Amino acid sequence: MPVDYPRKVRSFVRRPGRTTTGQRRALDQLLPVWGIPDDGAILDLDACFGRSAPRVLEIGFGDGEALLTAAAAFPDIDYLGIEVHEPGIGHLLAMIKRAGVGNIRIINGDAVEVVDKRLAGASFDAVNLFFPDPWPKKRHHKRRIVQADFVVAIARILRASGLFHFATDWRDYDEQATSVIGASGCFDELVAAPEKDDPLAFRAPTKFERRGLKLGHTVVDRYYRKRNTAAE
Repeated sequence: MPVDYPRKVRSFVRRPGRTTTGQRRALDQLLPVWGIPDDGAILDLDACFGRSAPRVLEIGFGDGEALLTAAAAFPDIDYLGIEVHEPGIGHLLAMIKRAGVGNIRIINGDAVEVVDKRLAGASFDAVNLFFPDPWPKKRHHKRRIVQADFVVAIARILRASGLFHFATDWRDYDEQATSVIGASGCFDELVAAPEKDDPLAFRAPTKFERRGLKLGHTVVDRYYRKRNTAAE
C-alpha cells in the first residue's frame, strides 16, 4: 500500500511565465496524447503504454532530451517521466512528435505525490533521479527530494532487485543522499557501475550536467540495487 505521510515542504518552486508559444502549443495539443491525466487513480501502466514491458521511471526530466535519447535507443523499454515545469514538458512533447517515439508517457505533477499516491508497488525495473535541484543553501536542504520517506517510496515501486540510479554534480548533496539511502535499509550500493550495455542503467548527458561541468563540478553517478525481503 502507498505510504501516507504529510508533504509539507516541496522540492520545487513553480516558475510561471517561461513557456514559449511552441511549448504551449505542444502542451495543448500533445499532452492529451502522451500525457497521463491527473485524476488521482493508481496507474495501470499496461493500459497507459498499451503493452507489458520493462519500465523505467525518470523523476524530474528537465528539458527531456536525455529521456528522449534513452527511449529512442531502447524502444523495447517503456519510460514514464515526471516533471512539474511546463516548459520542459512542452519541449519534450515537441521532440517526441518529431522523433516519432512511442514509448514515453508523461505526468505533470509533484514526483513525491505521484510516487506515493499513483504508482503501484513493484511496477518499475529502474528509477532514475538525475541532477535534482541541489538547493545549495543549508537552510534549504530540507527541500531536497532525497529524504528518508521518499527513498522508502522509491523502493516500494521497484520490482525485486530493481535499480535506483542517482546522479548529481553537488558534492554535499551526494554525501547527504548516500547517507539517507544507506540508512533506509532498502538498497545496496553497487561497488561497480552496471555493464555499459545494460539499458536500464543508461544515462545520456543532460543540460544540468553540462552546466555543472562548466562550473568545475564533479559529476557522480550512484547505482543502488533494491534489497529484497523474504516476502518478495
